[in-house]
Amino acid sequence: MEWRDHGVILSVRRHGETSAIAELLTPAHGRCLGLVRGGRSRIQRPVLQPGNFVKAVWRARLEDHLGTFVFEPLKLSAGTIMESSFRLAGLTTLTSLSQTLPEREPHQRLYDAFQIVLDAIDNDAHWPALLVRWELGLLEELGFGLDLSKCAVTGTVENLCYVSPKTGRAASLQAGELYHDKLLKLPGFLLGQQVKSAEDILDGFKLTGHFLERHIFEPRGLDMPEQRQRMLADLAQRTH
Repeated sequence: MEWRDHGVILSVRRHGETSAIAELLTPAHGRCLGLVRGGRSRIQRPVLQPGNFVKAVWRARLEDHLGTFVFEPLKLSAGTIMESSFRLAGLTTLTSLSQTLPEREPHQRLYDAFQIVLDAIDNDAHWPALLVRWELGLLEELGFGLDLSKCAVTGTVENLCYVSPKTGRAASLQAGELYHDKLLKLPGFLLGQQVKSAEDILDGFKLTGHFLERHIFEPRGLDMPEQRQRMLADLAQRTH
């Protein structure tokens, strides 16, 4: 069998002396793996880098086989991103978190959002907030979406400032005032407002990180990607 799609490379690992196994995120076929013959060659290596967008042809005798990939480069962003440790940490966060998606299950919206983040990766004032929104979308796609539409206590849609770490539901300033030290902050940019500061973005990452840990990483006995922690440390330094 055979399919054709485009996608972004998530990871590459060596296979034998000359080949590689590539992991690709595609809009129509989800997260897929395949063997790239000659993938360690001088010609192929610049293409087989996480963050690069490619056209892909996947072939296998049976659907559940590993299959083989043939790639044609579309947009080779990896080389430029690697010049900045901050941007590289953001890219690695994206690729690592994407690997939590089930294999061969399409997530078109998440793929589109992935592309939006990478299209903005050269603007350090812009892409981190987009990555927070992407993480929020990942939680939703995996069935753990947060309810930020209204206050869980009063039903109001005004002055939403907090999120319950237990229920993932929003709370207004008035409803959460007495328990603010036990609640997670809800930055306004996740409600469609403008980003006010880097602290807002850090609050956003703390919010999504709490639920990523709780619902995705802890149940699997895994740790949060180290590069995500490095990215947050770098972002925190930029606030001072």
